Amino acid sequence: EVQLQACGGGLVQAGGSLRLSCTASGITFDDYAIGWFRQAPGKEREVVSCIASTDGSTYYRDSVKGRFTISRDNAKNTVYLQMNSLKPEDTAVYYCNAYWNRVDYWGQGTQVTVSS
Repeated sequence: EVQLQACGGGLVQAGGSLRLSCTASGITFDDYAIGWFRQAPGKEREVVSCIASTDGSTYYRDSVKGRFTISRDNAKNTVYLQMNSLKPEDTAVYYCNAYWNRVDYWGQGTQVTVSS
């Protein structure tokens, strides 16, 4: 059974930091690109950041560039999203996604709430 366990969300004041973790089981983790997505109330799910399986190249949406950092530890089957200088508009449920060869899996989501 494939599982993606996301954790690390919480309530933080604007300007604060959180680190999200996504730990996978049931897959060959090294093969998979991992992405973080978020969905705010009343809005569509959007990609936040991704990290490739091969060369570790990364992608960030413009609104988080310079504030968020994605990294992966293949030995621990875990991807991290370090979120600094958080803003109220970052408030959302954050989901991790594992993608390889047209197959993807989703984690259960972790709530991030940033107060102003």
